[in-house]
Amino acid sequence: MASCAVVVSSSLVVEKKDAGLSAFRSQAATFAFSASASKKRASAKIVSVMAPQQSERKPSTTGAVKTGMTMTEKILARASEKSQLSPGENVWVNVDVLMTHDVCGPGAFGIFKKEFGENAKVWDREKLVVIPDHYIFTTDERANRNVDILRDFCTEQNIKYFYDIKDIGDFRANPDYKGVCHVALAQEGHCRPGEVLLGTDSHTCTAGAFGQFATGIGITDAGFVLGTGKLLLKVPPTLRFVMDGEMPDYLLAKDLILQIIGEISVAGATYKAMEFVGSTVESLTMEDRMTLCNMVVEAGGKNGVIPADSTTYKYLQDKTSVPYEPVYSDGQARFLSEYRFDVSKLEPLVAKPHSPDNRALARECKDVKIDRVYIGSCTGGKTEDFMAAAKVFLASGKKVKVPTFLVPATQKVWMDIYSIPVPGSGGKTCSQIFEEAGCDTPASPNCGACLGGPRDTYARMNEPQVCVSTTNRNFPGRMGHKEGQIYLASPYTAAASALTGFVTDPREFLQSPCFKRGKHTIE
Repeated sequence: MASCAVVVSSSLVVEKKDAGLSAFRSQAATFAFSASASKKRASAKIVSVMAPQQSERKPSTTGAVKTGMTMTEKILARASEKSQLSPGENVWVNVDVLMTHDVCGPGAFGIFKKEFGENAKVWDREKLVVIPDHYIFTTDERANRNVDILRDFCTEQNIKYFYDIKDIGDFRANPDYKGVCHVALAQEGHCRPGEVLLGTDSHTCTAGAFGQFATGIGITDAGFVLGTGKLLLKVPPTLRFVMDGEMPDYLLAKDLILQIIGEISVAGATYKAMEFVGSTVESLTMEDRMTLCNMVVEAGGKNGVIPADSTTYKYLQDKTSVPYEPVYSDGQARFLSEYRFDVSKLEPLVAKPHSPDNRALARECKDVKIDRVYIGSCTGGKTEDFMAAAKVFLASGKKVKVPTFLVPATQKVWMDIYSIPVPGSGGKTCSQIFEEAGCDTPASPNCGACLGGPRDTYARMNEPQVCVSTTNRNFPGRMGHKEGQIYLASPYTAAASALTGFVTDPREFLQSPCFKRGKHTIE
């Protein structure tokens, strides 16, 4: 059976207000045709394409069936020492890196000792990465005890990569301390193409930006990996997202992933790999790519993955000396579904309370009054995220109208905020621009209020307020108060909203001809 595609152009979207969402709508998708016909009409304005049927298996010249593999299938095949894998197979995978942090590490270590013995040694002391980052700057005794447990275990096991913090009064007094695990993993060279990286955190999928298989696991699985270096995994089918078109100056990667999640829903990629390709993806920086892969779990995805290229290799040049071998999807690889987006047609988005797939155009929410803005987390607390926010403040020349909290993901990001000049600012750093705009002083690097935390966590929502946030989840209680309302947005939209006190489309401040896409990029 030949593969087919469903194509919807912007002219087919019934409601005018949805035109910018570029969503294919089943009720509007009235045209279906063969792959050959779709090629003839490639010049049409295609907003989204879905090819739900798998391509036909073609026999090789010998008569045997030979099937191409996706990136995810190839990585897991190599890690399980298999020559061929298909979705649904269960295989024992050799783990290249296991990451844990202060929330899940104590439990994982406890299970490891219970099952392997009090005196057991981890399978490889150089493949375990331990990063305290969640509940750090707090007086909560149980949270502090978790970090102590990490320290004791890493000392006992002689773990090479333990990024400790002892003085929570001043993070700068702790040279080994990094901050948010997913950003620290990349900055410290633990993310490498073709490898398997597992972590006791659902946003471990961030590392898929480097062309590797990265996913979150529970503490029981982590305890097993600690003792064996292996884990039984089911091979996921792959959804392919092809994004082409020039990225508008007012969009960031956060808008792209909110678009996709809004398209397929929070359950649309359940236990599936999400592979991102296309000219737009190729133009993204590594930090943009990390944002894209970071939120695949919000769609239920098992992992996200982007093919490694020169951008990847350049980023890794001074970060790792470990040899790696990238893999790429075969031309005959079978994808469960394929979605196509013309990124040039997209508009700034938000995810309204209380779900990451509750997508809306930022301009449609201009009447939503807000109480605060939060810029931080593994999703939106990287150097380029703060550079983007600073650009908006700089372009406006105004002061924020609501409390604006800034939480750098890592110690390196914090230093960048205070040292790297913002392009077009006359030499001003992000910190200077933030101060002039009336933002809070950048806080100590950690996960902060993204997931609530102890009540004394900096910027935690302890009241039922409305917040525009660059974080990744907006479920009730996610940032603290169970009646709080969280609008997920890009750093551009978050900064614009801070300036008006309402959810705001950043184009209101980014119309200057001197503002160009990519000028917030950090090499």
